[in-house]
Amino acid sequence: MRHFTLLATVASITLGAVGFGTTAFAQNYPQRPVSLIVGYAPGGPVDTSARTFAKYLGDKLGQTIVVENKSGASGIIAAEYVANAAPDGYTLYFTASPTMTMSPLVQRSTRFDPRTAFKPIGLVNNYTNVLLVGNDFPARTVGELVDYAKKNPEAVTFGSAGIGASNHLSAELMKRTTGAPMMHVPYRGNSPAMIDVMSGKISFMFDISSTAKVFVDGGKARALAVTSRERNAGLPDVPTMIEAGVPDFDVTGWYAVVAPKALPDNIQQTLLKAVTEVTEDPEYRKTMENGGYTLLKPNPAELQSRIEKEYALWKEVIEAANIQAE
Repeated sequence: MRHFTLLATVASITLGAVGFGTTAFAQNYPQRPVSLIVGYAPGGPVDTSARTFAKYLGDKLGQTIVVENKSGASGIIAAEYVANAAPDGYTLYFTASPTMTMSPLVQRSTRFDPRTAFKPIGLVNNYTNVLLVGNDFPARTVGELVDYAKKNPEAVTFGSAGIGASNHLSAELMKRTTGAPMMHVPYRGNSPAMIDVMSGKISFMFDISSTAKVFVDGGKARALAVTSRERNAGLPDVPTMIEAGVPDFDVTGWYAVVAPKALPDNIQQTLLKAVTEVTEDPEYRKTMENGGYTLLKPNPAELQSRIEKEYALWKEVIEAANIQAE
C-alpha cells in the first residue's frame, strides 16, 4: 500500500509540474514564429490582405508571422488543417467569411462545423461586393436590371468564382428577393468571369470592392450597387442595394482570425490584444481603407455570433436554391 501511495504522490507531482509548465509556456507566448494560414492561392484579395495583416501582427507580438497558403475547396482545406492543429497559438487561420458561413453548407463532405470547431479571436475588417455590368448592358440601375430580367426571362446571366462562392450566393439572394429570373454561369475564379462581363458575354457579377473599384475607375465596367447597408467609402457615388430598391439586402463579407478550439484563454487574450492593436494602427487602417475595406474592433463573442447568424442565413438560401458543389 505504501508503494502505491508513493507512486500516486510522484504522479501527482509530475502532473502538477506539467500543468505548471503549460501555464508558464502560455504566459510567455509567443516564443517562436507563428503560422498564419490562408485558404486561397497567393495574389488574391484574401492572401494580400493576410500578408499586410501579418506584417503588423508580427510587430505587435514581437515575432515573425509566416503566411502559409493551403488553397482549395473555397478555404475548407485550410480550415480543416487549422481545426486539427495543436491549440498552442502557433497555428492561426486568417479566414474569409465564406469559409465559415457558406462553403461548409455547399460542400457537404466538410468534416467540421464552423460554429463549433474554432476559438474565435476577432473580426479584422468588413468588405462589400459590388454589382457590376458591362458598359454596353442596357440596364443602368438595379431596378432596370430586375425589370429587364423579368421581361426577358432567359436573357440575364451572372458569373461567379464558382458554385457556392460569395458572389454566387449574393446573386442567388438577389434572385430570391426580387423574383427575377437569372441564370448562373460559374467560372474558375473572379477574373475570367469579369472578362466576360466586360465583353458582354454575361450580364453581371458581384465582385469584391477592392478589385471592382479598379474596373469602375478605369471605365471598364459600371457599378450599379454595393451590397453593404452603408455606402462604400471607395465608391461613394454608388448606391447600396437597399437604396436601389432591394429591401433588407445587406451582404457584407469579412476577414477574421480564429484558432483551434482548445486554445488556452490567456493565449486568446494575448492574440486579441495584438489583433486589436493592428486594427487601430493608423498606417494599417489607411492601407486597408484605401483598398475599400472597413476596419472593425475585434471581439471574440461578436465574431462567434456573426458566424452563427450568417451560417443560418446562407443555409436557408442554399437549401432553397438546392445548391451543391459539383
